[in-house]
Amino acid sequence: MRLSGDLSPGSRERPRVNRLAGEKSPYLLQHAKNPVDWYPWGGEAFSRATQENKPVFLSIGYAACHWCHVMAHESFEDDEVAALLNRDFVCIKVDREERPDIDGVYMDVCQIMTGRGGWPLTIIMTPEKKPFFAATYLPKSGRFGMTGLLELLPQVAGLWRDRRDELENSADTILLTLRQPAPASTETGIGDSLPEEGYGELAARFDDLYGGFGSAPKFPSLHNVLFLLRFFGQCGKKHALTMATRTLAAVTMGGIYDHVGGGVHRYATDRRWRVPHFEKMLYDQALLLMACTEAYEATRQDDFRRVAANVVAYVKRDLTSPEGMFFSAEDADSEGGEGSFYLWTTDELEEVLGHDEAGIAKTVFNAVPEGNTGESGAGRKNILYRTRTLHELATLLKMPEPDLGLRVQAIRTALFQAREKRPRPLCDDKILTDWNGLFIGALARAAFVFDNREYLIVAERALQVLLGRMRTPEGGLFHRFRDGDAAIPAFGSDYAFTVHALIQLYGAGFNPRYLGTALELQEYFGQHFSDENGGFFSVSDDAEQLPIRKKEIDDGAVPSCNSVAIGNLLALARLTGDERFGEAADAAARAFAGVVRQSPASHGYFLCALGQALWPPAEIVITGKSEDSGSRAMIETIRSRYRPGLLVIRIPDTEEEEEMIHRIAPYTREMTGTGGVPTAYVCSGRTCAAPVTDAAGLSSLLARDGRKKE
Repeated sequence: MRLSGDLSPGSRERPRVNRLAGEKSPYLLQHAKNPVDWYPWGGEAFSRATQENKPVFLSIGYAACHWCHVMAHESFEDDEVAALLNRDFVCIKVDREERPDIDGVYMDVCQIMTGRGGWPLTIIMTPEKKPFFAATYLPKSGRFGMTGLLELLPQVAGLWRDRRDELENSADTILLTLRQPAPASTETGIGDSLPEEGYGELAARFDDLYGGFGSAPKFPSLHNVLFLLRFFGQCGKKHALTMATRTLAAVTMGGIYDHVGGGVHRYATDRRWRVPHFEKMLYDQALLLMACTEAYEATRQDDFRRVAANVVAYVKRDLTSPEGMFFSAEDADSEGGEGSFYLWTTDELEEVLGHDEAGIAKTVFNAVPEGNTGESGAGRKNILYRTRTLHELATLLKMPEPDLGLRVQAIRTALFQAREKRPRPLCDDKILTDWNGLFIGALARAAFVFDNREYLIVAERALQVLLGRMRTPEGGLFHRFRDGDAAIPAFGSDYAFTVHALIQLYGAGFNPRYLGTALELQEYFGQHFSDENGGFFSVSDDAEQLPIRKKEIDDGAVPSCNSVAIGNLLALARLTGDERFGEAADAAARAFAGVVRQSPASHGYFLCALGQALWPPAEIVITGKSEDSGSRAMIETIRSRYRPGLLVIRIPDTEEEEEMIHRIAPYTREMTGTGGVPTAYVCSGRTCAAPVTDAAGLSSLLARDGRKKE
């Protein structure tokens, strides 16, 4: 409804008290000295709203959000705005990364009411948590048709006093819309049409000139890249591989990728991937690592291995806690403004590198004296991005390609050392279970594919610390750890991503304890999050009651909880032989098929999981001591092929661990090897081949299990 009405003041002003100073969230602590009388989300705030008959002003953001900072400096640090908020509202601040359940519900409200979403998210609602107004960023004063807080807040206060019944009716209508059941699938079974439709949608949206999908602003959408890679691996669609690899190449050559320090920024503001929004999120590093690892498997191109290594190096260096877990993000802003940490003038390049090497750097990274940011206020600053391959550059510069490669690496090192002397962007040092699980899983898979023992050690350490700090006495998980404090009951994504990490860690090092823990957490997850109609809720059955208990399937910044959970269930069914997991995966897939069919390309990770069911690759059991050359050769044969979703069980060396894997996967008891020789048992499509005792025999079986022909 349109907000208008009496601008007269509301109730008498109270002494202001900001209650955020005792919180752990870096985002909430950023607002602890605001003149706004902020509350953290909780019963105290809603009780006061009820007692004083005031609406609730809810502001949701996160520490690395540029526009959250803008709104904070412009409005929440302003005494005039604060006076209106403190007088007429009860004000609540929420870190969307700490409380994705709250953010998820009210972001849906914003999208229903305005047709768009984003952060900062601004919600005004009743003391019963029923929303009647939603927006994203709002300026202090109105401009260019955008209502400002100084105009909006008195209008809302007047409406609340004089026409409250209309606001409450509006809120009830919004919640009724949110509670509409998802469209049911009319299919009796789920065929391969959904992945085909998703592939077709992505092909129609693919940017043939610059890679990626759609127009600016452009997000890497790496779950879609993963789907295309796996669709190629399962069905042989060569254009799927082309779209995936061209998108990855464009992203990692563009300014959205940090060519000096490694890692990827959140998104690009332009079609060519040159101008990034400079925040760096842990989950984006995880997804880029996953995509580059699989792209390397599919193509064996070393460029993807190098980017993967740089992503890992960045996270190890700048996002790793002293305990070994991983921090959440680095801010877009630093001293000098957004992105200033990453920008260079040509004079700075000359000063750091000297004339000759600066000339190469300017050619390689497209730096020009007038600057290349395209913004008048940016001075002569340059974003470093590439438009030519190393081979093309070597031809242009008339230099042997290997020599140029070494010089470019030396340039990167020198620029990195100089950049480290600059004031760094803020690090959001809270540790989130789901994002850690996503990165640990990505790192474990990279450890196997690249045969990198160091990656495995880092992943195992992080997982062990996470489980040591984040398990509850009841066997569940906490969501957030910071400053020695584990808190907030875990959400569905925490369980799904941690189980995924455990499955990947088992596949990287074959420690059966990881599978055992995965089964424990999956059991807890099923007991407290499952829906009798299929799938999993985002919050547990004993969580705080919000207006909606959501079941999420749409991929956002990270894959949806249910998409990851379906993939986990299918993997556990195949690893353990327990069909209950497969039945639960099938029920979840059916529950969401109707929603996914409306826009398959918006559910890339669901399509990844579905591919495991539609085109299941082989399951392999390998016997023989881990140090045996024959056993190692078989593992190397598996490593050398791209078979999305292929699963391996290796019978352990010790009796204790062997008994453990037999309990987890009882069918392996009969797989004892052939005459003491390392043996591979290969099953595919519910059919098992005769065992083989050498790598050549295994290679032959895997060749028969190859992808469908295009």
